[in-house]
Amino acid sequence: MDLMKAINEIGEGPATEQQLEAINNRASGYSALLGLKFIALSQQEVVAELAVGEHHLQPAGLVNGGVYCGIGETVGSLAGMVCAPGRSIVGVNNSTDFIASVKAGVITAVCRPIQLGNRTQLFEIIMSHEGNEVARTILRTMVR
Repeated sequence: MDLMKAINEIGEGPATEQQLEAINNRASGYSALLGLKFIALSQQEVVAELAVGEHHLQPAGLVNGGVYCGIGETVGSLAGMVCAPGRSIVGVNNSTDFIASVKAGVITAVCRPIQLGNRTQLFEIIMSHEGNEVARTILRTMVR
């Protein structure tokens, strides 16, 4: 089963454990490089986790800001695909605020739609570490 087919089968969700496993096993490109693991998928909410490794850190030993931007873009884009089955989604604007530093552990990202249109979508992605918000992304996507 390819990734697009696995996503399209979710419908409004929530995704089953088998669907999540299929999506996580087909991670490729930037998502695989980041090491994101999706733990919940529906049209109302997408949740992913990232176990921080040395390759995520900048020279001062903190998670690089680009990692947060990448998490927001990746999680929001997958949410867009779930909300617009069978259509391709591309990010057109990513605004990420860095709130607190992380050195190690797990970052959890929770994505919820703000606006779902036929041509564009808007998502908010809140990233937290040990229960504290560490970054927030607002992602605008285009539905193609």
